[in-house]
Amino acid sequence: MFEWLGENWWALWLTAFLAFAVVEMITLDLFFIMLGGGALAALVADFAGADLWLQIVAFCVVSLLMIGFVRPVALAHLKNGPATQRSNIDRLIGEHAVVMEAVTSDGGLVKIGGDVWTARTASGILPAGQRVVVSAIEGATAVVSADAVEPPPAGAA
Repeated sequence: MFEWLGENWWALWLTAFLAFAVVEMITLDLFFIMLGGGALAALVADFAGADLWLQIVAFCVVSLLMIGFVRPVALAHLKNGPATQRSNIDRLIGEHAVVMEAVTSDGGLVKIGGDVWTARTASGILPAGQRVVVSAIEGATAVVSADAVEPPPAGAA
């Protein structure tokens, strides 16, 4: 086994690359993928016939260069959106919803976009069919209030 590995270092570099890729998928920090780039450089060096010491140097140099130069640019590119851009749950705040099941301070159901959420209101009872506005998200519950601008009924001119 060790004799084969000694003659086929490419298998070690390929395994290292795959391991770094898996760890990167878990951490999403753009660090381990840079080490994976170094492992690919060492793999290429092995296929080019380089000695083991040169493969290790290629791994170290390419990894350090990628961490120092590529990673900062990639991170800046990923965070390039506006600072005020809302994402995930924050996007739902201010959205209109329709009450599916009467909403009280204890609970109820609303439809936000195409999804049905558990909901509650700070005051009063909101009947089924009423349009509401999402004012907050607390865990998996939408806190809603009556929509100030109720749209005209369908068919009204």
